[in-house]
Formats: sequence, structure tokens, C-alpha cells
Amino acid sequence: MGFGDLKSASGLKVLNDFLSDRSYIEGYVPSQADVAVFEAISAPPPADLCHALRWYNHIRSYQSEKSSLPGVKKPLGQYGPPGVADTTSGSAPTTAKDEDDDDIDLFGSDEEEDAEATRLKEERLAAYAAKKAKKPAVIAKSSILLDVKPWDDETDMAKLEECVRSIQMDGLVWGQSKLVPVGYGIKKLQINCVVEDDKVGTDILEEKITEFEDFVQSMDVAAFNKI
Repeated sequence: MGFGDLKSASGLKVLNDFLSDRSYIEGYVPSQADVAVFEAISAPPPADLCHALRWYNHIRSYQSEKSSLPGVKKPLGQYGPPGVADTTSGSAPTTAKDEDDDDIDLFGSDEEEDAEATRLKEERLAAYAAKKAKKPAVIAKSSILLDVKPWDDETDMAKLEECVRSIQMDGLVWGQSKLVPVGYGIKKLQINCVVEDDKVGTDILEEKITEFEDFVQSMDVAAFNKI
């Protein structure tokens, strides 16, 4: 088994005939078998050896990633058609016993390698998905400053604030507050809250706050900042 001397015209002719009905040295994808044979060739095959030249140019495109190609690189004499002497290592012509030994696949078939690669890929994807699932999701939040205005200067602002803070919703946390003069003895309640964007919006806050119509004349958003 082998191609003979791949630096000679006769060896390249054997390679060309071998590749007349194949895309690769072994299997159906580029592998270390192609790398081993490619590295044994000193120059591109001549144009009249079209199959070998086509294969050579194709494998050359994998030069930057050749180390990552599948398979295990074997001695050059273990590739190619049977009955060709392996002149690359000074070995004698192939005997019947050698041919029998070649029938023993020491490195597994391409199908076994493909199955192993698929299994490893699936294991890595499963591990990544499990890691992703354990990672807590980022909750989008906003800090909102509200201006709550009373009807007049006789409105009980302590009661107004009590009403506002009585609003409890999932995703809503009330913060600091203060009374701000607006003129004519009237003060507005300025109160901060932090909300989860997916659960609480300014529309529902305005709806809830203005329901206390005995105290609240209107509500405005003074500031809105993403956290």
C-alpha cells in the first residue's frame, strides 16, 4: 500500500489515478491523511495530472488550519492503493501479510471519528446551555422621580404621601421624598421610586396615584433614568 515516491513523476501518477474518483485521501472530509500526503509532495503536480492538482490546491487552502483537521497522521506508506511499494521509508514491497495487517484499522474508521466529534460537540453545547441557564438574567430597572401635585395649600401633604406609598406592586420600590414649594403656599410631593421595567411603567403609576382624587390634582414625571 502506498503511492511510491511522491517526489517523482511515477508517484504523482499513482496519486492522480487514486484521486480520480475521490475527493480526499481518506473519507469525505479533509483529514490528517491529506496533510501527510500533501507534505510529502515537493511541488504542485503538473497540469496533466488534473485530479492530483485539484486535490493539491484544495488541501493547500487548509494550510493555516491543518493541525485542527480530524484524524491521526499515520506513516505515509499506509495511505494509497494496495500493491505499491512504499519507497518513502525504504520498506520492502507490500507482502500478503502486510496487506492483512492493513485490514486492521488501528485508528478507527472515518465514521467512528465523525461520531466521536459529534458526541463531543453535543456535550460541549449541553454544558454551555447548562452554564447559561444557571446565569441569572439581567433585570432592567429604572429610577423615576415623580412630582405629585395637590389641589391647594390646604391639602394634607402627609396624608397625600401616605396614600402614594400605600401603592404596592411587584417590581416597585419607593425611595426618598421631599416637599417642594410651587407658589402661593402650595407644595408638591417629589418622590423617587425604582421600578422593574417589565413590570411597572409610568402610565400605571399615574393611574394608581391619581385615584386618590381627594388629595392628588395631577402627577408628572420629573426625571427618568435607566439603572
